[in-house]
Amino acid sequence: MSHDARLARKSGNSTEEHEKARLDYGYLPIEDYGIIGNLRTSALCSMDGAIDFFCYPVFDSPSVFARLLDKDKGGHFSICPTTQTTKKQHYLPNTNMLNTKFQCEEGVGEIVDFMPRPNNSGLIKKLPLLPWLVRRVGTMRGTLTYNIECFPAFNYARDPHTTEILPATSNGGNGGTGGAYTNRVSSDDVEFSSKVCPERVVFTSANLTMDLRCVILSKEGPCPEVKWTIVDRSESGHLGPGVQCDVELNEGQEIYLILREPPHSQSQCHQVVDPVMQQTEGVPEFTFIDPPLSADLMTFLFAQTFVYWSKWIGQSTYKGRWREHVNRSALTLKLLTYEPTGAVVAAATFSLPEDIGGTRNWDYRFTWVRDSAFTLYALMRLGMTQEAHAYMGFLTKLFADRNPDGSLQIMYTIHGGKELEETELHHLDGYRGSKPVRIGNGAADHLQLDIYGELMDAIYLYNKLGTPIGYDMWCQVRELVDYVCQNWDRQDMSIWEVRSSKLNFVYSKVMCWVAIDRGIRLSEKRCLPLPQRDTWYRIRDQIYEDVMTKGWNPELRVFRQAYETDDTLDSSVLIMPLVFFISPVDPRFLNTVRQILKPPEKGGLTASNLVFRYNHLRSTDGIEGREGSFSMCTFWLVEALTRAGKYDASLLHKAHNIFENMIGYSNHLTLYSEEIARSGEALGNFPQAFTHIAMISAAYNLNRVLR
Repeated sequence: MSHDARLARKSGNSTEEHEKARLDYGYLPIEDYGIIGNLRTSALCSMDGAIDFFCYPVFDSPSVFARLLDKDKGGHFSICPTTQTTKKQHYLPNTNMLNTKFQCEEGVGEIVDFMPRPNNSGLIKKLPLLPWLVRRVGTMRGTLTYNIECFPAFNYARDPHTTEILPATSNGGNGGTGGAYTNRVSSDDVEFSSKVCPERVVFTSANLTMDLRCVILSKEGPCPEVKWTIVDRSESGHLGPGVQCDVELNEGQEIYLILREPPHSQSQCHQVVDPVMQQTEGVPEFTFIDPPLSADLMTFLFAQTFVYWSKWIGQSTYKGRWREHVNRSALTLKLLTYEPTGAVVAAATFSLPEDIGGTRNWDYRFTWVRDSAFTLYALMRLGMTQEAHAYMGFLTKLFADRNPDGSLQIMYTIHGGKELEETELHHLDGYRGSKPVRIGNGAADHLQLDIYGELMDAIYLYNKLGTPIGYDMWCQVRELVDYVCQNWDRQDMSIWEVRSSKLNFVYSKVMCWVAIDRGIRLSEKRCLPLPQRDTWYRIRDQIYEDVMTKGWNPELRVFRQAYETDDTLDSSVLIMPLVFFISPVDPRFLNTVRQILKPPEKGGLTASNLVFRYNHLRSTDGIEGREGSFSMCTFWLVEALTRAGKYDASLLHKAHNIFENMIGYSNHLTLYSEEIARSGEALGNFPQAFTHIAMISAAYNLNRVLR
C-alpha cells in the first residue's frame, strides 16, 4: 500500500467512531492522540480537541490532566465545536505543533496546540523558555461556536483546588490591560483587531497554582467576547471547580488560550536582554519570564516554535525511503528528551495498559539506561550528534554515582535520581477500568545485566560518529567492563523486567558479550591502555561459548529464552545479528527465526506479521494478564531478516513486507505505542521511545540493503 493510500485509510472520516468511543467507554482509543512538548514535559491531545494527559512542570511531575486514566475525575482541557463535525489531525510540517481540524457544512475550524520553544540562533539570543501550554483556536470558513472546558485535577487528582476569575492584571501579573487595540501582527501586514481578555482564571491547589489567560484576534469586525463560568462537578469526583465558556468565532477570528504557572516571585521575572535582540526588527519586547500578553507576542511565539522544530529536523542526514516516518520518529524521540540533563524518558505516560482491563500497567516517565542508549544510537544514525553529546554528559554524572559494588541502576529519574518508589493510585479507575494505576517503578532495583551491552554499544558508536571520548571517560568505561567480567554469569531479570525469579537469560548473556567486545574494540581503535586485555578477551570468548552451549536447544534447534527454560522462545534473541554476535545467516539463528515466524499455536511468536515478546502462557514472568504483540520486536525481526536478506532475496522480500505491514500500525500521526492488541488497537504507554528507535534502525538498514 502506498504512503498516500495508507494515510488516506487512517485519516478517513472516523467522527462517529470517536464519538461512540467517548459515549460507550468514556475514553478514546490510545491511538487517537498526538503529543506536544517543550523538552521539559509533554501533553497528549485527542482527535476531538481535548488534552487528556498533562504532567507539569516536568515529565515525572504529578498530573494536571489525566482523563486518559479516569474519565470522571482525571481532569481535562477540551475545545470542541457545538455542532457535529468531521475531525482531522496532523502536525504542521516538520514540527511538533499539532493541528486538529473540524469540518462541517457551517464552517471549518482548527486548533493548533504547542508548547513554545525559543529559536535561539542567528541574531536572536537568550530568549527564555516560557513553560506554557498554548492552544490557538480559530475559524477558517463560516461561523462555528466552540465549547471550551478546563477542569484541572492536581497531583494525580488527589489535591483539592479553588477556582477564581480575576482581573488579568491582578496579583502583579503581566496579563495586559485587557483593552482592545489595533496593530500589525501578521507577516503580510494585514491589520487585525486584537484584545487581551480582561479576565484570567486562577486554579490554586496546595502545591501548584495555574492560570488560564487568552488573547483574541479578529481579521474583520470587533473581537468576540470570552466569558468564563465556574462549574462545579464534585458529583463526578472532581476536587475543585473548572470553567467553561461558549464562544462564537467567525471566519478570520481566533483565540490564543494560555495555561501556565504564574511566576512565584519577582526574581522569576528577570530580564534576559540581548543588546542585539533589542535592535532586531520584528521582535517584541520578549525579555521576561512573565511578559505582557499581546497578539504580537503570541504570533512571535508561534513562529519561533515553528522555526525551532523545522531547523532541528533539518539536521537529519537521512534521505532514504520512509523519510516522513523516520523524521516523525526522530521528532518524537526529541520530544521525549529532558533538555536540562539530556535524559530520555521511555514514554510520555504512565499506566496505560498492555491489556484492556489487565494489571500490566507501568510508569514509563523515567530514563532507562537501555532505552536511552538505543535512542543515542538512533539519533546518531540520523546525524543528530548534539543530543548524543548531551546524553553522554548525563551518563558521566551517573558513572560518578555508581552503586557501592560498581554497578549502575537500570533506570533513573530525569534528574539522575535513584528513588522511584512504586505506588498504586487506587482512587483512579484506570484506562477503561485497567487497574491498578501505578506511579513510580518497582523495577528500578532489578539486576539487569544487559544494560551494560547497550550502554557500551552506544559509547562505542558515539566515539565513532560523535566526539572521541577522553581518558577519564575511558577509565570509567574500563571499570564498567571489569564489573561485567566479574558478574556476567549471574542470574538476572533481563530486558523484560520479569517480576518472578531470576534466570540466566540468553539476551543478557549476549549483551554482556557486547559490553566486553565494544570495550576491546574501543581500546584498539583509539590505542587506549588496557592492562586487563587478556582477561577481557578470555571472558568474551567464554561468554560466546556459554551461549552457544547452554542457550541452544539442540532438540528444537532454537535459541531458548534462558538456560533454565528448555522450550520457551523469546524474540529478544533477534538482537544477535544486530549487535554482530552472530552471522545473520548462521543456521542456528535462521532456524530460530523460522520458529519465531510461526504462529503461537504452533510454538512461534508471530501472528499477522506482528511479533510477541514471548509466550506468556509458557513463560512465568510473575505478572498476571495478557499482553499484545510487542512493536519493537516486530521491527527487530525486520532488521534481522534484512541483514540475512543480503544473502537471500526471499528473506529481504519478507523483511520489506513485514516492515510495510508494521508501519501501517502507527496512528494517523505516525506515532507508535508499546504494543498492539489482537484487535489491532494500540496498547501500553504512548508514544513509546523504544518502538520509534527500532523503527528508525529498521528503516535505516532496510533502505540501505534495498538500494
